[in-house]
Amino acid sequence: MRHLRRAYPIILLACIGNQAYAAGFQLNAQSATGLGRAFAGDGIIADNASVMAKNSAAMALFDQPSLSVGAIGVVTDVNITDASYTPMFGDTVDANVDDIANNAFIPNFYYVHPIADSDLTLGAGIYSNFATNIAFPDDYVASEFGGETSLTSINIALSAAYQVTDKLSLGAGLDIIHGEGQISRDALLAVEADGVAYGFNLGVAYEFNANNRLGLSYRYSPDLEANGDVDMTGEGSASSINIPLPDMIELSGYHRVMPQLAFHYSVQYVQWAEFDSLTSDEFDSNIKDYEWADAGHISIGSTYYVSPEWELRAGYMYDHAPTDTLESLSIPDASRHWLSLGSTYKISRSQSIDLGVSYILAEDTTVEESLTTIPGTESSINGVVKSSAWLFGLQYNHSF
Repeated sequence: MRHLRRAYPIILLACIGNQAYAAGFQLNAQSATGLGRAFAGDGIIADNASVMAKNSAAMALFDQPSLSVGAIGVVTDVNITDASYTPMFGDTVDANVDDIANNAFIPNFYYVHPIADSDLTLGAGIYSNFATNIAFPDDYVASEFGGETSLTSINIALSAAYQVTDKLSLGAGLDIIHGEGQISRDALLAVEADGVAYGFNLGVAYEFNANNRLGLSYRYSPDLEANGDVDMTGEGSASSINIPLPDMIELSGYHRVMPQLAFHYSVQYVQWAEFDSLTSDEFDSNIKDYEWADAGHISIGSTYYVSPEWELRAGYMYDHAPTDTLESLSIPDASRHWLSLGSTYKISRSQSIDLGVSYILAEDTTVEESLTTIPGTESSINGVVKSSAWLFGLQYNHSF
């Protein structure tokens, strides 16, 4: 039982998100533009090069090379309330704690290049699928359930799109994912590991006309093998851990219903049921089994074209968690509600600046967790996790 919970933080090396602002471990922070509309329609609007992070086929909508460079800052607030801790020996005590999630900074880069006199478009992107720094106080009363988790990831994307007809375009891409992290749990666990995994994505873009289009994308996520040092007190050592990642399917739509107003939406389905267990070739049994269910999100948004220089956008997302209850302080996951606002200012015909902001409120999550470190004894903790986050994005776009 103890090594199941202690090894769990390694799955964060899967590089797919921060529980503070995306359900499961999936990250929604690819661009400031998408942030301002809660990523509604983000796989087909194609208003800048960042669209390749959602749907490679949409790159075919570009008629000139385009560059997008930006960053998203995440300010999180995660607190554990109504919590009580029962140690192996002694009386039950209060275990409330505030501000266990530190802030994050997530940069991104995208470049889309149509090939002259052809129907082919190439693209490259660099962005982070994960960034977090979770730290309980050093003197936290339930130290075996707290500790520190510092993890980062980089995703390198290489994509291509081909315009089959005036209306239909297809796309495909390679995802190279690198993740690394350091984990500590009060002398019970010490982890330093990194890994590289290769995935791919496929996309379709269909234009009914200039004002109406749909996009569909599929992303294959590989099993990641993270290598390094995994030391667990009483269990020995391992040099690797295998992590199954979920595949994703997303449908996006964009409809400009009048010259100054457009509506857009996205529905994403995440196959979290693939995330069945953590294993290591060096252990005889699974490190931990899961009963996660497929989940995803739905988002709606609108864009108001104020003038040739200004655009305003807004959106809402409901991000459904893959589990109904969580029994680990390491993953206080819950369904989330996004409220987003954003704008674009066009400096010139070829340059623009995007701003985006989202407030994310997670539904309260009840946590009950126990740990056996000495045969016949057990410590436990229970409480309510309350979490929210502000995301702020800034992005520069240039067409050549």
